[in-house]
Amino acid sequence: MSRDDIILQEYIEGLEFGVFYYRFPQEESGNIFAITDKRFTTVTGDGICSLEKLILDDARAVAMAPFFFNKHVERLFEVLAAGEEIRLAELRTHSRGSLFLDGSHLATPELEAEMDRISKCFDGFYFGRYDIKVPSTDASQQGKDIRVLELNGITSEATSIYDPKNGLFTAYRVLFNQWSIASKIVEQNGSQNIKPAKHRIVNKQLLAFKNHEKVEV
Repeated sequence: MSRDDIILQEYIEGLEFGVFYYRFPQEESGNIFAITDKRFTTVTGDGICSLEKLILDDARAVAMAPFFFNKHVERLFEVLAAGEEIRLAELRTHSRGSLFLDGSHLATPELEAEMDRISKCFDGFYFGRYDIKVPSTDASQQGKDIRVLELNGITSEATSIYDPKNGLFTAYRVLFNQWSIASKIVEQNGSQNIKPAKHRIVNKQLLAFKNHEKVEV
């Protein structure tokens, strides 16, 4: 039993994507900057190799081998039947072993319009990444049946940079473009006399976050 406050989240089936969205304050419509296709890391048995060997032989799984070994310690020496697939990661989170791919080809006017509609529900929101789930790729491209799991603001990033095909300079280029957009949004907000939060308030919130406390501002 937990003695602390907890947040319960409904379990939602489907595919998961990270959609990075932005809108300039002086413009009516926003844009999709990047899409991340989040996939579980899996290995498939051949009837010969142990799970340990399959992890070590997999180009993605081997990078997280110690983590996966610890998670599946009871099955490491089990030989998986030919064609048997085992999901190594439990969450579509990069730090817990899932695979992030560039999903920019999935962007459509319909999806962009729906993300624009959702974003306008949050007054003053112009920049950030949604983590969403949808029943299918077709549904996402049609902008239908989207369920928002999480919304990350100014500190978020276009997680498509973690696609294995991308090199360091590609990641830097994407991040530089991302922060250039953020700077322009700040500039336009300033021209409309929207004042940024004072340093003392930001510092108070950061300290409260570090200490897991609530803060009134």
